[in-house]
Amino acid sequence: MTHIYNTDFVLRGRLKKTRKVVNNMNQKIIERANEIIGKGKVFDKNFAAALALIDEQGYPAASTALIVRADGINWFTFSIARGQNKANRAAMNSRASVCISSGNYNITLIGDVEVLTDSISREENWIPGWSDRHFKAVDNEDYLVLRFTAKRYSLFIDFEQVYGEF
Repeated sequence: MTHIYNTDFVLRGRLKKTRKVVNNMNQKIIERANEIIGKGKVFDKNFAAALALIDEQGYPAASTALIVRADGINWFTFSIARGQNKANRAAMNSRASVCISSGNYNITLIGDVEVLTDSISREENWIPGWSDRHFKAVDNEDYLVLRFTAKRYSLFIDFEQVYGEF
């Protein structure tokens, strides 16, 4: 059973959190978040996500990264270069968080990230034109893929907020 923490009212100046089982409204917010992100290659949507990873001293370090592929809010992939802080941090500690926001929504996810170096992952995440700017070729050993898999979520969409776990 999935539990949602819905913060939909204020009591004496304090936000009161109530625990609720997923209902139709909460499911609609989750579905809306999935629609916003999309499925498959989403690079053309230009989602600049804040990707937070644990640094060498144990602190969260956030930086922006473009989402290349996605399955709604379940998982994302990012293309990065070997030797970047993101690659080093992901290899050291798999805990991560992703935040995507605009004036209309805030999607925050907590989960794990893994570094993928296999040829299938590289090909699936390759963007035409990168050979000119970022990476020389899809088989370049410096071209890596990060795959983030969400475990928990905090969604603020259409002035409704829900929290939950997968």
